[in-house]
Amino acid sequence: MAALSLDPKPAFQITKQQQQHREWVVEEIEGLIKVYKDGVVERLPIIPDAPCTQALGPGITARDITIARFNNLWARIYVPYRASKLPLLAYFHGGGFCVGSAAWLCYHNFLANLASEVGCIIISANYRLAPENRLPSAYEDCFNTVMWLQQQALSMPNEQSWWLSRCDFSRFFLAGDSAGANIAYNVAIQLGSNPTTILKPLYHTGIILIQPFFGGEMRTASEKAPQPPHSALTLAVADAYWRLSLPPGAGREHPWCNPLRIGASKLGSIMFPAMMVCISETDILKDRNVEFVAAMAKAGKVVEMVVYRGVGHAFHVLDASPMSQSRTQEMISHLKAFIVNK
Repeated sequence: MAALSLDPKPAFQITKQQQQHREWVVEEIEGLIKVYKDGVVERLPIIPDAPCTQALGPGITARDITIARFNNLWARIYVPYRASKLPLLAYFHGGGFCVGSAAWLCYHNFLANLASEVGCIIISANYRLAPENRLPSAYEDCFNTVMWLQQQALSMPNEQSWWLSRCDFSRFFLAGDSAGANIAYNVAIQLGSNPTTILKPLYHTGIILIQPFFGGEMRTASEKAPQPPHSALTLAVADAYWRLSLPPGAGREHPWCNPLRIGASKLGSIMFPAMMVCISETDILKDRNVEFVAAMAKAGKVVEMVVYRGVGHAFHVLDASPMSQSRTQEMISHLKAFIVNK
């Protein structure tokens, strides 16, 4: 199916009065999104979309598939050619819950490369965005994507056999970066709070959280530290994303923002598979990510932490510098080891 537009515009004729209302911007993240007083949301096409066929490299097939028409939920599936069956990974893109797409060129390139290098099938979900669809809409879409995968694995429809027949359902992973990592974690909570039979024939083997987007009212040292020029995530931008994405009236101590608010005993009661958390050294989220790993370990969970030196938030998709490219290859190697060894 066609990718969604990053710059949605209303189909109706705009009156002069409406145009005047549009001039009143109530929230803006420069270069990415503007929210107007009349509720209209403008997303700026700072990153181009890529068709599913674009520059995939040898041995990779990708297609866009519809999951639910009623809310335009769709996904892009990447399948590398291998003789054996492959692990299945559900990936959720970043963007502060407010921007981003499974069709963004940066994600298309990264995930095609990841599927090829690791040897796994990746389904990249295109969930609904805030503020038009505040949380838990993204959680619901991504949980429903996992449930759709489970139903496909049970029924094995012929039209999906091009990728289903290649899957090793005993090795299913959740993954995401930034807001997508937050989503992966919250989907994992839903799965881990239910009987283990919920996913059969899928077996939830692991979770990969890349720079998970968490927050809180109390500022951490890394949040207060000066950020390099052109940082992908500043404190002001993070705060704006939370204002736009959390339910009306909710603050940054909401458990969807600050996962440690639920307490150690609640964490201990949730069944999580092995977890890998990827952290960037100069990311404002570094301290929160380290604290999250410590809390998970204290709750008795199997968690692995890797810190990537000299790079910031979203380096693997938004920074083309030699340093970031080198660190991205390191990260892909670590992800491959985590997935292959499970």
